[in-house]
Parts: sequence; C-alpha cells; structure tokens
Amino acid sequence: MQERVCLGIAILLALPVCSAVNAQAPQRTKDGLYFPAAADQTEADEYTRYELLAPETASFKIYYEVAATTAGAKYFYNPIRKGSAASDESVYDAMLGKPLHFEVVSGAEARKDALMPDADLATDYIKVTLARPVPEHGQGRMVIVKTYKDAKSYYLDGKTIVFNRPLGIKRNKVVLPSGYEVVGLTVPSQILTEKDGRIAISFLHPGAGEAPLVLRAIKDAQVGAAALPKALTAQRSWESPFEGETEQERLSERAHQDRDIVYFLQQPETHAFSLYHDYTETRAGVNGYANVVRGGSVASHPSASVLDTGEQLKAREMSGAEMAASKLNVGETVEPTARVVVIPFAALQTGQTLRLRIAETYTAPSSYRLEGEELVFDRSLGRPRNAVVLPSGWYCTFNAAPATVSQLPDGRVRLDYWDDRPEAVDVLLKAKRRVGGK
Repeated sequence: MQERVCLGIAILLALPVCSAVNAQAPQRTKDGLYFPAAADQTEADEYTRYELLAPETASFKIYYEVAATTAGAKYFYNPIRKGSAASDESVYDAMLGKPLHFEVVSGAEARKDALMPDADLATDYIKVTLARPVPEHGQGRMVIVKTYKDAKSYYLDGKTIVFNRPLGIKRNKVVLPSGYEVVGLTVPSQILTEKDGRIAISFLHPGAGEAPLVLRAIKDAQVGAAALPKALTAQRSWESPFEGETEQERLSERAHQDRDIVYFLQQPETHAFSLYHDYTETRAGVNGYANVVRGGSVASHPSASVLDTGEQLKAREMSGAEMAASKLNVGETVEPTARVVVIPFAALQTGQTLRLRIAETYTAPSSYRLEGEELVFDRSLGRPRNAVVLPSGWYCTFNAAPATVSQLPDGRVRLDYWDDRPEAVDVLLKAKRRVGGK
C-alpha cells in the first residue's frame, strides 16, 4: 500500500505514526540512522535543467539545483566544465530566494579552502558564499544559473539539432527551443511539454558514471497557442485489474520530485525499522506538515528538523477537526475524525522554500519479518528515490526490484531504488546472516 500524505501534491507519500506521539530524537543503535561525515566538499539532491537556446548560438541556459552538505561549510565550489564558455552567471539561496555572492576562481585558489584539497588546477570554479554555514546533518541549498556556449555539445546536423553531452548529474531535464520535437534519444526519458508549449525530456540516471545523452530534434512542432498543453486531469487509468494513478501523477516530472526516504532495518525479530525522509515545501502560506495516522500502524520517536538551518521542530497530535480549528495550513483538508500528527513551522512567504527532514521508528510485521532464518522485507515504495539499509550482520540473497548496492563504513549493505515510473516500486528482498554475524 502506498502511504499517502496530506500535502496535496501528486505522488507525495507519508509515513504512518502512532496515536501516542513521542516527540524525541530517534534512538541511536548500531542499526540506527546513518549520516556520513565529510572533511571535503560534499553535495546532495543535484538536479539540472538545460534550456537549449537558438541552435545557431550553440548555447544553453543551465539551472543547477544543489545542496552543500559538509557541516560548517561557508562556501560551495561549482566547476565550470572544460570546453564550455560560461556567461550570465547568478546564484540564489533556495530557502529565501535571495541572490548569493559569488566569484569565479582558479583551481589553485579553490585549493586554498580546506574542503577543496583536490580541486582541478586546470579548471575554474564558481565560488559561492552560502547564506549560512551548513548545519550538522543539514544542507545549504542554492540554485546556480549560467549560460554555456559549447559548439561540441550543441550543434546543427543539417536541419537537426543535436545535444550530445554526457551528464554526470543524476537528475536532468532538457528543454528544446520552441517548435522542435524529439526524434532521437539515447537515455530512457519522460517526454513532457512546458507550460509555454516547448517540448522537454527528463530522466533519472541511478547508475555509476555519466548518462550518455544524445538528443536529436527537428523543427516541425506546433508553436504559439496551438502548442500549449491542456491542463492535466485527475482522471485515472482505466487499465484492468488495478485502478491506476491519475493523469496528473503519471505526467508529472519524476526526476524533479524532491522526496526521498531511507529505511534502516533493525534486527528482523523486532519487525522494526528506523527511517528518515526529506521533502521541500514550496507553497506560500503553508505552515505545517501533516501525517495522517494509518490504522494498524505503530510508530515511535518522531522528530523533525529544518535542513536549511538545523532548527528542531516539535510534533503535535490532534484530530482533523482540531487541526482545522488551529488555523494550521498543511495544504490539504483532513477528515474531522482522522488522527493527525502535525509538525508546525513558520509560514512560507512567496519565493521561499523549506527543506524538512522527518525521522521516526515504527514496526510493521506484515512488511518486515523473520521467516525461519531468513529476513524478509516486502513493501511498496512510492518515492522516486528510496533506499533500504540491511541490519548489521546480514547479506542480501534475493532482491526483486533492480537496485544499486553500496556498503556503509560500519559494514551494513544499502540498496538504492530509483524509480522513474509513476507507479510505486514493489520491493521484496530477502537476507541471511553473515558467517560470524558481522
């Protein structure tokens, strides 16, 4: 079952909480939450939007969304790709929407920062002064805007435009010039239409290395009013035997959705797992996040924080009627009799965003269990980015849904499920104990 959240945004999922809220920090155990420590510059949640300009210019505008994640960092360095001539740079703080100071520095200058010991001496960098030092386990989010001219990446082949550019960022969107349609594409992608009628492609690339993107387009698409898309509807797929997602959900841009979740499995006989999930609130006037209590769920130790500032938030339990009377705006109405856990925060102003992290531990015997000597985790995960960390002392023996695999410093195995489809990914994995239990 997908776990719906009261936020009114397509395909946004929530985590169940118990009726007795225990608003404290998550328990720290050897199988608990893990956050990497870093001595060098690190980043997360990277997403790039490329807008192809008139083909004769060989230029494209880039909007690069990224979060600095090294605790205490005051600066962020974005390399200027070799072979590209950058211009029209600007940088904005994603939380407040305000401009950030930046300058272009050499690789030698970047190396003077303790977080950049391996800066490429042959590369120039955009050095961004962050709006605030990165909090511990937090983020310094920004949007870097620039225009690149690169005739080797973007050019005309006869009457066909070609965008031939390996992309190392894992989430990307490329918007074609007005009047162009896609006729060639090497990376599996969504094809979408912008509000102004331009055609775009969007994709997730979970694997290692760069995505080998070659995009080809020709100019015979409609322009002007004829190109504008109709509003997407709430009509659901007719496909039998299951009622599908709505048209809005199916045609939303999967790569740009900003919700991700990590499950940390406890020892299987407990049926318990700790987790955290992050999401960005963007709607002006919203001043709370709400989880509706799902029947049969048992959870504990909920906590929440603002990743931008490190501020700790408190959870409050109430009925749907009480929430409506409280004047908290979570962006969605809730049944008056529903039990809801609400996490209030300062109301967003126009142009502001807030990145939140919600953490908790809960049990789900039907999803997580021990069958004989075998661990079984069987759960439908609906976010585009999902991860499951096995408990200490266990190794994976079966995994139904494709995943990438890595190992934490403490030896636990992590499986990442990046889902580029509108429906949930049905995770069924099994594991056995390691010899020696380590």
